[in-house]
Amino acid sequence: MNEDDLTFEIFRPFGPPIFKTRIPDTMINKMNNYSEEIIKDKDKGKQLSHGDSLAGNVTQEFSLDESFVKDSGWLNLLNIVSNHALKAMTGQEIKKITVNATWIVRQFQYEYNPLHSHTGNISGVAYLKVPKNLGDTVKKKNPTRNKNGKIIFVHGSTQFLSKALIGFTPAVGDFYLFPSYLLHLVYPYYDTQEERRSVSFNANLILK
Repeated sequence: MNEDDLTFEIFRPFGPPIFKTRIPDTMINKMNNYSEEIIKDKDKGKQLSHGDSLAGNVTQEFSLDESFVKDSGWLNLLNIVSNHALKAMTGQEIKKITVNATWIVRQFQYEYNPLHSHTGNISGVAYLKVPKNLGDTVKKKNPTRNKNGKIIFVHGSTQFLSKALIGFTPAVGDFYLFPSYLLHLVYPYYDTQEERRSVSFNANLILK
């Protein structure tokens, strides 16, 4: 992938912007194949376990090992997308990007990620697997209020002509980048045994 191939949207519901693009199908397949290998290899799963360092109340969270990050092209993709996102959102360019952490999150029904922020300057999440059905809401007459399985970004407080939060329903391939300090959470979902799988990253930036 290069910057000329990127299509994207920028959301500005409040101060910090949110950049949305997509990761290639080839990368989704590489990430899922890698994840399945780690799931089967219990020793490797324990070695790469990242759950104790993260906020989520989820089944499994594990780091991507350095060789996979480089050889799979994930590091190169993060460089390209981060630089494009920063230019599109702020007009600034990146001189250097240092990825501090990148990890897989495996979430199943009833599990959740509480309100939290990340470290570094920029963070992102891309979706690798999403259940076909995330479950109904009790308020069936108002389906727009169904937050099951959504990622919710929160900033400040609701004021006249100013939102405090925005939510997105995950879809395989969707990739969101945002300032690391931006608070966010993931609600639990129901009525399915299917996995909600994502890959996240944190990075520090030096600007030109």
